[in-house]
Amino acid sequence: MFALSVPPPGAGQRLEVLCVGAHCDDIEIGCGGTLLALQEQYPQCRIHWLVLTSTPGRRAEAAIAAAALLRPSTRGEIRICELPDGLLPAHLPEVKREFEAMKRDVAPNLVFTHHGRDLHQDHGLVSQVSWQTFRDHLILEYEIPKYDGDLTTPNMYVPLTAAAVARKIDVIMHSFPSQTGKFWFTADNLLSLMRLRGLESRAESGFAEGFHCRKLVLSWGAMA
Repeated sequence: MFALSVPPPGAGQRLEVLCVGAHCDDIEIGCGGTLLALQEQYPQCRIHWLVLTSTPGRRAEAAIAAAALLRPSTRGEIRICELPDGLLPAHLPEVKREFEAMKRDVAPNLVFTHHGRDLHQDHGLVSQVSWQTFRDHLILEYEIPKYDGDLTTPNMYVPLTAAAVARKIDVIMHSFPSQTGKFWFTADNLLSLMRLRGLESRAESGFAEGFHCRKLVLSWGAMA
């Protein structure tokens, strides 16, 4: 299996990472373990948050989760918007404005966003606008397990340590009490997908997160 590291930024620059989610727990579920791994590999990185929908209660939960996942030294811009859950396609102009505002303030080397084939209407729109806004960036699309059953085989994997897996699950389960009554919100569900992706990638720990990478440009001259 060919292993490719995230391209490092230029000399004297930080690795800038932008995480985009439609809802307040999407980033943590989709790429929480990878963010923990990135902070280990790139301790000088800076990780930014853009969440499009929330309520006052959910916004507070998301802020707690971001603080738990991100070290103070790596914590960048945290923006949690208040567009309505489930109605993002009807608020496309506002969604695009939030993306453009983030783009003015953040120049990411790497963008995490929803999978383009995600059947949730909010998730699919956020993926679409991510590609419209960050056209020349490395974009990795994460997975959200749910009732719709829209998961497909990823083409990129990030192996995780057992400690990162445990930390991710702990942060999610304790940061989002508003989701506790929902049938999908269980540690076992989160663990099972990471275990499956670990099997597919032969991860040493047995766990991984999977991503979809539509376009990857390798500039051999720049890497020499």
